Amino acid sequence: MAERSFKSEVEKLRLGAGQEFRGEAILAVTKALLQSGVSYVSGYQGAPVSHLVDVLNDASGLLKELGVRFESSANEAAAAASLAASVNYPLRGACTFKATVGTNVASDAIANLASGGVIGGALIIVGEDYGEGASIIQERSHAYAMKSQVWLLDPRPNVASIVESVEKGFQLSEISNTPVMLELRIRACHVYGSFIAKDNVRPSFGGRDALARPERDIGRIALPPTTYVHEQDKIGRRWPAALRFIVENKLNEFFDGDATDIGIVMQGGMYNNTMRALEVLGLADIYGNSRIPLYVLNVTYPLVDSEFVRFCAGKKAILIVEEGQPEFIEQAVNTILRRADIQTRVEGKGMLPMAGEYTGGVLKSGLRQFVEKHRPDLIAPAPDVDARIPKARKTLEGNLEGRPPSFCTGCPERPIFAAMKLVERELGPQHVSCDVGCHLFSILPPFNIGNTMMGYGLGGAAASALSGESGRRPIAVIGDGGFWHNGLASSVGHAVFNKTDSVTIVVDNGYAAATGGQDILSSSAQVESRSTGNPIEKAVRGVGVDWVRTLTRTYDVAKMRDILREALTTTFPGPKVIIAQSECMLNKQRRIKPLARAAVKRGERVVRERFGVDAETCTGDHSCIRLSGCPSLTIAPNPDPLRREPVTRVINSCVGCGLCGEVSHAAVLCPSFYRASIIDNPTGWDRFKARIRDAVIGFLQRRMDRRALASA
Repeated sequence: MAERSFKSEVEKLRLGAGQEFRGEAILAVTKALLQSGVSYVSGYQGAPVSHLVDVLNDASGLLKELGVRFESSANEAAAAASLAASVNYPLRGACTFKATVGTNVASDAIANLASGGVIGGALIIVGEDYGEGASIIQERSHAYAMKSQVWLLDPRPNVASIVESVEKGFQLSEISNTPVMLELRIRACHVYGSFIAKDNVRPSFGGRDALARPERDIGRIALPPTTYVHEQDKIGRRWPAALRFIVENKLNEFFDGDATDIGIVMQGGMYNNTMRALEVLGLADIYGNSRIPLYVLNVTYPLVDSEFVRFCAGKKAILIVEEGQPEFIEQAVNTILRRADIQTRVEGKGMLPMAGEYTGGVLKSGLRQFVEKHRPDLIAPAPDVDARIPKARKTLEGNLEGRPPSFCTGCPERPIFAAMKLVERELGPQHVSCDVGCHLFSILPPFNIGNTMMGYGLGGAAASALSGESGRRPIAVIGDGGFWHNGLASSVGHAVFNKTDSVTIVVDNGYAAATGGQDILSSSAQVESRSTGNPIEKAVRGVGVDWVRTLTRTYDVAKMRDILREALTTTFPGPKVIIAQSECMLNKQRRIKPLARAAVKRGERVVRERFGVDAETCTGDHSCIRLSGCPSLTIAPNPDPLRREPVTRVINSCVGCGLCGEVSHAAVLCPSFYRASIIDNPTGWDRFKARIRDAVIGFLQRRMDRRALASA
């Protein structure tokens, strides 16, 4: 169950020639694939292209009608490897995944694909979420394009440009027999716009045709000595063919301006932010007309020498707007101009930061510096910045606490780490190897658990070197998504083979939760086109793990604590695996809330569980907050005028998971938590019980009040 459904939007994919498509870019990319006659698509979810996988899943009916094969890949390497179908056959194929971590995983497949080349167009769509929207290390896919000689498209962030890049990308791939990488930043994926649609194209040559008439060309297999021939072919034939196509089809764009002695060169993905910065500086209008000539690189690799020479001729300086580091484009441009004996000064990272996202504010500062140095007459003096900062902002500066990301309300992973903190009290601090996923939030307050994180599915492998040291066991945490991604082999199988004496906790919340709740092999949901319900315990035992414990309800903190203690203290040798199961609360709420609302509307009885704190019983210790960190727990003034400590309070975002009470009881803290049932459409029996309870409680409360008055 993905976090967002595109069931209604996918109908737009049926639009025909001449009709206007309006919608989100990620949906438009799918439409462009279908218009291009794609034969197969594969993908692994990950922001910002998770929704592309979701769209393709929701459009399964249309894909079947067109004869398009779609697969949710086990990982990015599997997604990229599927493009092998285009090596020997005129099949257009695409794969998608998150970059750069996805490109890291897929690099072997990409390198082999690029070496032998392709006959059919092969498009790799990567979500380049560089900057504040990123959930990964700050790297760029550009290096992979250069390393493997894969052409890299970085279109302007508007729907029409993105659609054209998809269509032209297939053509560029086929004309140069080279895979093409299409880079989409997180904001580009979610931009809305329109374009004039074309008819969807059913592939003229499909997988069935390939199987009926198999082709084999040993010259396309990446095996010495043919790999040496491939390298020469890349430079001698494919590269020139790509350059000709880029120039003839005007994939890069030039925009004139009256300040002809300077210019700006930018990655296509930087166009919107750059134009906004120019507008703020008074150097462009709201329609995109710039006073400074612009050269927009919708293709950032390979660069076209002749276009740079033409753009820079007669200019005394240009500014390269290249987000991220190293400055690949800036270095290449300096080489191009020096070889052509053009003395135009190249500015770039000297005026714009080497690292960090190029937001509008960052670009405004760099552009101002560039113009003030080379054409000061174009720009007004900078205003007094301090005078423009609102007084309220000055007041807030330095007075706001940081708000680190954390687990959602009711997250089933939170009690796992609460139990780990309880065990830590008994056995002392533990070395914990983390993994990619929601569970990585455990490194932050209030849990402060975790020492390292090496990659998706690698939590167990990252702990292996510490096995058996000082008689203590390292703990590895891995999610079910990472487990199926590559953790079964890289972490669990690795531990079995090496007899690693460690403890691995597999967090089984039923989905690839961190990427939007997509179904995986062990999901309990019944999916017609997928095989689900495959137990993780069965897979773990299948690779040779003998000590396995499965906890089917992670909210049982006491039981989780006891199992973890047993794993850390048992004399049983070798790897030990704990599978902690409970459904992702976000997905659970997405699933049950619509059902509950519909039932209430039909007049059916619906019961919701909520938890609360008896303010008169609460001691104000707040260990419940420190041990669970639930966002629904906060503090409130103590109702007792003789007590100063604020009490714990449960706010309306509570989803009734019960962790707060479980933690309190497992840690032997206090009995102040209570559970309440909220009943919609109560029966007569419910109403009768409520009246009896109110009468009894009211009687007891009045008696307590009388005793309090008497004692006073």
